[in-house]
Amino acid sequence: MIGILLRMLITGIGIWLATVLVPGVSADSTRALVWAAVALGLINAIVRPVLVVLTLPITILTLGLFLLVLNAAMLNLAGYLVDGFSVVGFWSAVFGAIVVSLVSGACAQFIGPKGRVDVMVIRR
Repeated sequence: MIGILLRMLITGIGIWLATVLVPGVSADSTRALVWAAVALGLINAIVRPVLVVLTLPITILTLGLFLLVLNAAMLNLAGYLVDGFSVVGFWSAVFGAIVVSLVSGACAQFIGPKGRVDVMVIRR
């Protein structure tokens, strides 16, 4: 349970950073950011795997670049479902998805499979 909450917090931070850095991605309140993180987490858990399998041939043909379009579509869908959170335009969705993915990927390096924070300390 703590792992899910930690990952939603990381996604929320990524969405907040996207609203700060990317024009066209906006949130009216902190509540909208929280609900956008919840919605994006559910969308990525339920809808995205189905779409990844269905679009596998085009993903292979584009050498994986189509996954950026899928991530942008998932962020756009979250913007459509959550009141107070909006994504305007294709390129705003793409750059917003890149920001969210980079933040999530960077933070995921420190989280283990059980949701605990794992840090390696190397002593000489």
